[in-house]
Amino acid sequence: MRRWTLTLPLLILAALWAVPGPAGAAQLLTRTLKDKPAIVIAAFGTSTRAQVTFDAFEKQLRKEVPGYEIRWAFTSEIIRERVNKRWAKQGIQKRLKSLQQTLGDLEAEGYTKVVVQPLHIFPGEEYEEVLKIVEHYPGLRIETGETLLQRWESLFEVVEVISQDFLPPEEGCNVLTAHGTPSSHVGSNITYLGLERHLSKKYPNAFLGAVDGIITREDALGAAKACPKKRVRFIPFMYVAGDHIMNDIMGDEEDPENPSWNTELKRAGIQTDVTTVTYEGDTYYKGLGFYPEVNEIFIKEIQRALKRL
Repeated sequence: MRRWTLTLPLLILAALWAVPGPAGAAQLLTRTLKDKPAIVIAAFGTSTRAQVTFDAFEKQLRKEVPGYEIRWAFTSEIIRERVNKRWAKQGIQKRLKSLQQTLGDLEAEGYTKVVVQPLHIFPGEEYEEVLKIVEHYPGLRIETGETLLQRWESLFEVVEVISQDFLPPEEGCNVLTAHGTPSSHVGSNITYLGLERHLSKKYPNAFLGAVDGIITREDALGAAKACPKKRVRFIPFMYVAGDHIMNDIMGDEEDPENPSWNTELKRAGIQTDVTTVTYEGDTYYKGLGFYPEVNEIFIKEIQRALKRL
């Protein structure tokens, strides 16, 4: 009877050791649990050269919040597939991962606490999906940061920051180009309408338009065509000035039925330009991620979440 008592725990350990899987018992028995939280940055993603925007954010984050493990997760399955296929053809070993995959990796490596900070601008469908994943993910204590415009004071601050790039009324008008949402129930619609109201009150020569949703392209371009100076500047109001800005807004292909915003204004005899930034020697359209003050709002969210952990 004593011999069986001694052997049973060993048999149980051997059985657990054989359990396969990324977070299997072998890893659970050998991994070292880490007291320090990891940071996961969750972004929609982009397959364009504008992905350097993420590099700029990480560089600023590492400088202001040093000493933490930082991982990236990309919420768009289409973007992940597109980029990963391209990298595989080029022989590049790295891959974009989903939020679930990134959290799984961290858990397998012994992390027990994680801060997830989305880089979403509006509290819309993408952000709601992040919250659902985090809420139902077992095995980790997770604190999630808010979107950029979750609070009105942040909205006012962001507009104040980007207004440094606005054309003054005596020179022309400005069109802020946002993404929008096809769904009427999400909270982002309130924020879009609030942003439009704030702009009209404080900057009468600045107009908001979106690729999708309640704030339309027609609203923004109709107002821009009435600009007395016949000059309009596009201000990307997306974190990454990627595919939508490059094609829907600034595209130069002649499509009679669906011209880019830029082409439509030029046809109306209006001179146009767009905000740009030079980063590490190259010029890019200036998305919100290239404003250090905007990134600072996200970084403060991360710092608050770290304190909660």
